[in-house]
Amino acid sequence: MAAPQTLDGWYVWHDFRTIRRETWKNIDVHSAAAVMRDFTAFVQGELDAQRSRLGSFGQFVLAGTKADLLFLYMRPTIGELNEAKARFEATRFADFTERAYSYVSVVELGGYLAKPGVDVEQDEVLQLRLKPPVPQMRYVCFYPMNKRRTYPDNWYMLDEAERRKHLMAHGQIGRQFAGKVKQIISGSVGLDDWEWGVTLYADDPIHFKKLIYEMRFDESSARFAEFGPFYVGEQVDVEGLTTWMMTLHG
Repeated sequence: MAAPQTLDGWYVWHDFRTIRRETWKNIDVHSAAAVMRDFTAFVQGELDAQRSRLGSFGQFVLAGTKADLLFLYMRPTIGELNEAKARFEATRFADFTERAYSYVSVVELGGYLAKPGVDVEQDEVLQLRLKPPVPQMRYVCFYPMNKRRTYPDNWYMLDEAERRKHLMAHGQIGRQFAGKVKQIISGSVGLDDWEWGVTLYADDPIHFKKLIYEMRFDESSARFAEFGPFYVGEQVDVEGLTTWMMTLHG
């Protein structure tokens, strides 16, 4: 059985961080403010790369206790993700954080989206989807997932026609949330512990619940989907992150 072809774009790194609260609160307020001023320069560099279409960047304050912050990077190569990682680790801000979780993947589209005779590298619509900016929507939801591989519901043993039928029905649910939820799927087979990473963006987080709840009743999810942990947060600019960190400092 032939594996379906995929279109692959920028590599993605979700870097989840927890603040070392005791260490952060033990420095004086002037030093804390200086740390955040220095970190602003790092963030501006990442945003400059996004404006130049050399990559993408987003930062989020997370709800709950799995992690405090998410920094999201997209780059053309793994090497460039490693360079971004090194730049972050070189900041004074990094000394006040610990990594809670991370996820490496690559933006993925179905190969069927490439029309015969079309050069994917020259197709502006496909290129924007394969190398997307981080959407300027207020909230983010990330989770990893697999397709089940156990009898009798082994996704990988279905023939192409049946897989396509399930995907079409699944896609119809997603289209009900067009304009409300932006979705970026990234493949991680061979790159991380799950098979896909799903990153959703919305201006109202209740849409995450409603979309995923609807999809749980879809046959392709009910029979074949396995979900990992969910992370939800709010997108912030440098001023917003500084305000949050200084409030945490007390």
